[in-house]
Amino acid sequence: MTWVAPDNARIAHTAQAIASLALVAAMVSAVPALAGGSPSPEGDPARGEAVYQRCIGCHSLDRNRTGPLHCGLIGRRAGSVPGFAYSEAMRQQDIIWSRDLLNRFLTSPTTMVPGTTMGYAGISDPQERLDLIAYIEAASRSSDTCGSGTRDRSQ
Repeated sequence: MTWVAPDNARIAHTAQAIASLALVAAMVSAVPALAGGSPSPEGDPARGEAVYQRCIGCHSLDRNRTGPLHCGLIGRRAGSVPGFAYSEAMRQQDIIWSRDLLNRFLTSPTTMVPGTTMGYAGISDPQERLDLIAYIEAASRSSDTCGSGTRDRSQ
């Protein structure tokens, strides 16, 4: 068998085929993101409002119910809403709620705070958690929902 050097047409055809395959691979890898397969790091408040409907059995944005109000949650010390009867476990937490800590808590409340009275298994879907957090943040800034849009976070 003798070796024959490829001509320029074959080289160009091979390069074009490789480029086409690379384009197809890039398009296929983008499909999960376009279909909502990977979480948006910021979350979507509109989708979060729908997720919040699961919370309203116990929580409200602007008043205490079975669970504490959520207005001003991000940046507030855990277990600090005046007039709400928190569990001893939550009152003892040295937590200032951030997006990351709330995301962790919402994954499994009883794992993060053993002894909490929040009897909810958690939200397993990472995108739903981010959407919910985005909704709570947006609602906290709304004067229609949360009064001045801020709450005393020093409590």
